[in-house]
Amino acid sequence: MKTLNDMAKYLLLTNKPVFKQNPEIKKLQVDSRKVEPGDLFICISGYTNDGHAFVDQAIQNGAVAILAEKNIDRDDLPVLYVKDTDQALSFLANYFYDFPSNDLHLIGVTGTNGKTSITYLLEEIFKFNQEKTAVLGTIQMKIADQVYPTTNTTPEPSFLQRSFKQMVDQKIDHCMMEVSSHALELGRVNGCDFDIAIYTNLSQDHLDFHQTMDDYLKAKMRLFNQLGNKYDLKQPKYAIINRDDNYFSDFERATSQRVVTYGIDHEADFMAKNIKLTANGTSFTVHTMDGQIEMCTPLIGRFNVYNMLASIAAAYLSGVSLTNIKGALEQSDGVRGRFEAVRGDHPFGVIIDFAHTPDSLENVLTTIRSFSQGRLYLVVGCGGDRDRGKRPLMAAVGEKYADYTILTSDNPRTEDPLAIISDMEEGMKTSRYLVEADRAKAINQAIHLAKENDVVLIAGKGHETTQTIGNQTYPFDDYQVAEQAIANK
Repeated sequence: MKTLNDMAKYLLLTNKPVFKQNPEIKKLQVDSRKVEPGDLFICISGYTNDGHAFVDQAIQNGAVAILAEKNIDRDDLPVLYVKDTDQALSFLANYFYDFPSNDLHLIGVTGTNGKTSITYLLEEIFKFNQEKTAVLGTIQMKIADQVYPTTNTTPEPSFLQRSFKQMVDQKIDHCMMEVSSHALELGRVNGCDFDIAIYTNLSQDHLDFHQTMDDYLKAKMRLFNQLGNKYDLKQPKYAIINRDDNYFSDFERATSQRVVTYGIDHEADFMAKNIKLTANGTSFTVHTMDGQIEMCTPLIGRFNVYNMLASIAAAYLSGVSLTNIKGALEQSDGVRGRFEAVRGDHPFGVIIDFAHTPDSLENVLTTIRSFSQGRLYLVVGCGGDRDRGKRPLMAAVGEKYADYTILTSDNPRTEDPLAIISDMEEGMKTSRYLVEADRAKAINQAIHLAKENDVVLIAGKGHETTQTIGNQTYPFDDYQVAEQAIANK
């Protein structure tokens, strides 16, 4: 247990006691609603809410001290002032939980697409290798077989470091973590001791936050800067980079650690050749620095070949044999909401995918085109209060590859759904589409149109089980809606 003065000394680099009133701190908390007796409440100046406005609620719930960057008009408990609470929180959380990532084998995955798939493929490989795993990301957090909900792709530092401590206590062998550009820009992963950093690709996304692609790129590159300059034979660090990506050289220059490459079109350390794509799976030869293996997996599509190559490289560098890597991937069912087929006895295909960027949507549509024998119907929307620039691009990609597109809502949030769809319509050049703002009705319409050998792609939400309209969140699962639509048909 650490006291407030312990933390003040660590943050302020002073050996003198700062507070006469020096409570022991039980937990760090940034959400005033979750504060419990004995907690330190950290005031974060967020984009929608300012934690400084919730100090009274935190104190009512039992906070014994406050960390703030703005003046707090309270004299009944100690307040520790810092210049930047976001930055201080990263330092403090690492210190409070005894720098737990130093005792973990931590693999970070960043890029626009593929992060979730790679983390879960690695989980399957390590489990096949009889090792204990943890996964942190978009869908949830898993520690061994225990599942915990998450609200951000990469959680805020106090939750993150507390989770790492739990993993260390449970003797987890490998933690796979999605590292978002937001988290890197906001310093949520500052102080995390990554052993392996994986880069997938970069295409337009999150420009509502980063403003330019150059800013987006620089945020992603920070993960590779964080691998540091230290070389350690006992705990080597690796940067695993997609050799075929246009930004390969930028990421290669961003790290001083050993670069290991993967790819299909360019010569790479882990390379796929003789790729055969079918509606039922994918086969290819993996050329590695330690020989080659033949792979035959139920995972579908060229984009999944890239995901598997990144996973193979990371697992191999983590000590897993190529034989066990092959065994795990050949029995993999993939990740929920990532090119997930709606199963059942129907003569047409229905696929759910998280594709929510122009690049990821194009990957999925071209994959379907490679095996589809009939018409291709697309149901797609764009999120509200997010990057408006990609909306016409998403629609244009849909029009290019789909025979017919239904423009609908994703998570409209506080925007008018029809205004979002209107932005998307700017990318449409033909009349091969219709507008249906109600997502459930849009899915039902697409499935009603589908005939034998046709394929319906429902894109954008994937694994999500809710839909946010205005400030309210409602239950909504693309898979369940599609199942019901098929039953009705």
